[in-house]
Amino acid sequence: MASLRMLLEKPWLWSFVGALVVWLATVAFTGGYGAGGMVTAALSLAVFTVIVGVGQMFVITLGPGNVDLSLPANIGLASAVAMKVMGGSDSMIVVGLLAALACGAAIGAINYLLIWALRIPPIIATLSASFIIQSVDISYGRGLQIKPPPGFADFTNWQILGIPVLAMLTVVFTIGAALALQRMIYGRSVLAIGQNIRAAWLAGVKVGRIRFLTYTLCGALGGIDGALLAGYFRGANVDIGNEYLLASIAVVVIGGTSVAGGKANVPGVWGAGLFLVLLLTMLNTFGVSAGVRLVLTGLIIVGVITAAGGEKAVR
Repeated sequence: MASLRMLLEKPWLWSFVGALVVWLATVAFTGGYGAGGMVTAALSLAVFTVIVGVGQMFVITLGPGNVDLSLPANIGLASAVAMKVMGGSDSMIVVGLLAALACGAAIGAINYLLIWALRIPPIIATLSASFIIQSVDISYGRGLQIKPPPGFADFTNWQILGIPVLAMLTVVFTIGAALALQRMIYGRSVLAIGQNIRAAWLAGVKVGRIRFLTYTLCGALGGIDGALLAGYFRGANVDIGNEYLLASIAVVVIGGTSVAGGKANVPGVWGAGLFLVLLLTMLNTFGVSAGVRLVLTGLIIVGVITAAGGEKAVR
């Protein structure tokens, strides 16, 4: 009863329950073969979804309609920028990471400026920006054959006792994000804007500044994610960020963040990230075709959200 009460009081725990159930189903199907390796692989791949998921979470927490649809194009361009700046040299790793971070931050800032200057919904502004970014990426990064520096590629795949170092660092990052959300003026301002933007403004919150910082933060996380993906997969690719459009939104919703705004949950992003990766692993293990896999993934995600009893996107 105590466990059930905890699940009802903290709906985001359902994401971890879902991940555990999917892992157990896959282990049962394989007879226990590769159970540990599956966890390691899930942690390695979930990292990239968690990083962009945290950025998307902050944006969505700003309130209804706020979302960044430019992340896939952002990731693709930043991966190309990072690889080109690094030029395969270990001595340029830090410079390449900073370049990817700056590229992503600039995209996030431009996204908000479009929203502010043109007075158009964020979903339209960021989607429009994504087409422009993708065009730049195609011109700049298509056919790019530069491999990541050996040290950088090794770092993104480095493990200690079967646990990816990148996952450990991302856990530290998400703890920092959670503290910022709950303890810092910036995080509290984001929550206040999502709960009631007019009340937040009347209370003295610099609404425009906070929204600008939030979109810039989301863009910066997309940029660093692109660089890390290029290192992990041994090279940049125009399409390297495509799967993170829906994934970045799904982990936010499944993880317990309200799409109505004003309520966010960082630990749930991790649970949802692991759930999605393990779900894909399970369906591949079962030999499910691509079309059926997409349908089942959608249905299962809806089921998890329903079980979690998340807050409806209405006020």
